[in-house]
Amino acid sequence: MFFARFRQYNYPLLMLALPLLGAHLAQTGMSVVDTLMAGRLSATDLAAVAVGSSVFMPLMLLIFGTLLATTPLVAQAAGAGRTDNLSGTVHQASWVALVMLVPGALILFYSRLVFDFMGVSDEVASLAAGYLHALIWGLPALAFFQVLRCMCEGLNHARPVLLISLAGLLLNIPANYVLIYGKLGFPQLGAIGCGYATALSFWFMALLLSVYVHWHHRYRAFGIFARLQTPKWPDIAHILWVGLPIGLSIFVEASLFTTITLFIGGLGEITVAGHQVAINFTTLLFMVPLSLGMALTVKVGHAVGAGQAEEARRIAFYGVGFSLLVSMLAAAFMWFSAPGVVRLYSENTEVQLLAAALIQLAVLYQISDALQVNAAGALRGYKDTRIIMLITLFSYWLIGLGGGWWLAMGSNPWGPLGVHGFWYGLIMGLTFAAVLLLWRLHHTSRRF
Repeated sequence: MFFARFRQYNYPLLMLALPLLGAHLAQTGMSVVDTLMAGRLSATDLAAVAVGSSVFMPLMLLIFGTLLATTPLVAQAAGAGRTDNLSGTVHQASWVALVMLVPGALILFYSRLVFDFMGVSDEVASLAAGYLHALIWGLPALAFFQVLRCMCEGLNHARPVLLISLAGLLLNIPANYVLIYGKLGFPQLGAIGCGYATALSFWFMALLLSVYVHWHHRYRAFGIFARLQTPKWPDIAHILWVGLPIGLSIFVEASLFTTITLFIGGLGEITVAGHQVAINFTTLLFMVPLSLGMALTVKVGHAVGAGQAEEARRIAFYGVGFSLLVSMLAAAFMWFSAPGVVRLYSENTEVQLLAAALIQLAVLYQISDALQVNAAGALRGYKDTRIIMLITLFSYWLIGLGGGWWLAMGSNPWGPLGVHGFWYGLIMGLTFAAVLLLWRLHHTSRRF
């Protein structure tokens, strides 16, 4: 009986999660390609991409996490059979994106102030700031792509996003090659070239998805591009009410990882590079439970919109159980593959040894990370987003970052543990988050 139910609820979830996973891997693959190709040029360029990403990623995740409100809004509307105003949701979400991008671009433009404050070396700080200045050009395209992507996924149509994300990755690789190493008459830009290549890929992806949504019969009835809608403040307020807690939760989680990168910026290029390689690889594997969590948002949202409260609860908890199984397989793969994987990123032996040690530490938090992201995904299907923000703020910043800093830099019984101390903090923070979010999911699904 259990296995029949497990298949009943998790097979449709997996069928939605797989194209989401492919899209995530393709987009994360851009960061992996940047890291690999910059690392082949020099440890300094690799460190610059790492430090620049530590500012770019949490900021963008705050904006795009807020736009994730589009997914449960569309999913619940589709579940209830109310798809007449999807174009309005897309347009108002686009206005939200536009407003949020302005301060985001300013922060990236003046990022050198952040690097100087954190004590990052002058050469790395200059390259990292140039990398972020180049990325600014791609922000509008990335924001609009995110809005259209959330709409497609909320309607259970994830395959076009997968194919377009793969196309963006395929463009990013040769663009990186030309701009990083200075081919075909272009100057050698190093880490800065990564930024321009990625911005170009963002525009390419946004254009392709816009053309698809405009011409495909599946979306033609919604009239997404028929008429530009002016800002409607009640709709914008509702998107922010649902989305800002999502954005802040994702920002808090991402900033836990990236703030560590800034803290260790003064510990030398080898430490920063090794940490970046470990984060890059573990983030790639994290795409599996993340995709399951996003699929849970859609499936739970459809059930809630249709008024099927008991069905929504079953979908949520069978999905969380499936993520537990997947995380155990990922942990085993990570443990055995770490020594070979790090050699792909850097030829520096010191970087390889440090990165392999950190990846094997990351094995310890795979289960808790998968549980917390899937519990959060299910809660978003209920549009229960504000408590997620409070739980993640407590778990990641107080327990994870605070505890990690105490172990890494502070006076503790074992002495300063350096970058390893921060990774022990990650284990503690993610474990606290998993326990609290599972409790909240049990409470919300029962109450609903």
